Amino acid sequence: MERQERLIVRRSDYAPPSYLTPDIRIEIDLDDTETRVRTVMSVVRNAGGNAVTPLVLDSEGLEFQSVRLDGRQLTEGDFSLSPHALTIHGVPERCEIITEHALNPSANMSLEGLYKSGNIFCTQNEPEGFRRITYSVDRPDNMARITTVLTGSASQCPVMLANGNCVSTEDLPGGRKRVTWVDPFPKPCYLFAVVGGDLGVLNGQFTTKSGKNVRLSIYCDPGNEGKCAHAMESLKKAMRWDEERFGLEYDLDTYMIVAVGSFNMGAMENKGLNIFNSQYILADPTTATDANYLNIDRVVAHEYFHNWTGNRVTCRDWFQLTLKEGLTVFRDQEFSSDVHSRQVKRIEDVNKLRAFQFPEDSGPNAHPIRPESYMEINNFYTVTIYEKGAEVIRMIHSLLGEERFQLGMKRYFELYDGMAVTCDDFVRAMEEGGGADLTRFMRWYEQAGTPVVEVSSQHDAESGKMRIDLRQESSGGPLHIPFRIGILS
Repeated sequence: MERQERLIVRRSDYAPPSYLTPDIRIEIDLDDTETRVRTVMSVVRNAGGNAVTPLVLDSEGLEFQSVRLDGRQLTEGDFSLSPHALTIHGVPERCEIITEHALNPSANMSLEGLYKSGNIFCTQNEPEGFRRITYSVDRPDNMARITTVLTGSASQCPVMLANGNCVSTEDLPGGRKRVTWVDPFPKPCYLFAVVGGDLGVLNGQFTTKSGKNVRLSIYCDPGNEGKCAHAMESLKKAMRWDEERFGLEYDLDTYMIVAVGSFNMGAMENKGLNIFNSQYILADPTTATDANYLNIDRVVAHEYFHNWTGNRVTCRDWFQLTLKEGLTVFRDQEFSSDVHSRQVKRIEDVNKLRAFQFPEDSGPNAHPIRPESYMEINNFYTVTIYEKGAEVIRMIHSLLGEERFQLGMKRYFELYDGMAVTCDDFVRAMEEGGGADLTRFMRWYEQAGTPVVEVSSQHDAESGKMRIDLRQESSGGPLHIPFRIGILS
């Protein structure tokens, strides 16, 4: 087996993709050991792209069959194939590429891309799993509208789900069926999702503030339907809260959660089709604790809130991971604070920082919330990126106040809806909308370590005045820190 050498990836080396694939139709014929995939993609040379640059499509573990360019079957010399890429030469400024290949979900032990676990076909594509499903420009700054056509055995896969809205279901000869899903919103391919299998379901409905009825469905292993009721109520609370606090309304006709024991991650915010390990959704009223219920509230809300902060506006590259995760953790913290106890929630979050993030920030694995380099991006799904990232957002909120912070968020979506952007873009939007200069504040994105602030005070009882001195120690230079003070009699 060939071992792929890991190279250091540096943020300073970022370059836009040479080609974009704004529209993709992916046809997947599900099979335990030989799933066949046919992908039709529109290809557009990116602005400033070089005409002699070949189109490089990422791949991993795919069994190549054929490739066509504008209907013409390509032959040896037109393209080159390696274990990690399909490179097509002589690609015009605009064209259509069709690839056909096969893959083996049952043998996919990486648990990335499309895999078979138990009786369920499932996907996990963040950060770079889509290349295990099809040849693709597998990077978050390549936004695509994706149509997914799933075909399979009606008895083995009575439920076949993908992103977006279901537009057709067909019964086919031989006990097979075909289901077509269309997602009208451009998204990075790490948010692509497919689930197939025999699943139970709890259905519900939510009416948005504009009067649109959204079908809510929580799919689960058969027999667990009765344990999904609290998660359904958590979802409705999160949807209503996001409308009332942030003015953000859900955008598709259906919102689906899949909660199965065979999903290898905790939870994933795939557009319109969130996938969870069942421990984060199921609650048996006879055994669940208050902590179980609160955690379901939080995790369901977090993945739902990603619909805007992560999906509609996403990361330009993986160095910007805290752009979506830090912001969305802040939002789920605020949700829990508003619907439960703000004081208790804040104590919990600070305890978590002190127990887990502070040691990371003072140890050999310390890194900024926006790293400068990595060899393996999966290593940066850390408490620093998530929880410290949320505290950085909280400081911006403290500096601006709620009203101006919400104006900054509104400006963020006005500028960047449907785009892949950077932490700098977010902070600039907060400056524009919130009317503040956050130039010095950007150092929080650049340096690791926990600053220490020493506070000393002198009170003159005769004059009724108090002098407070703050002294900051920080390994990388002084940081812009909002400081809130209260004086008790």
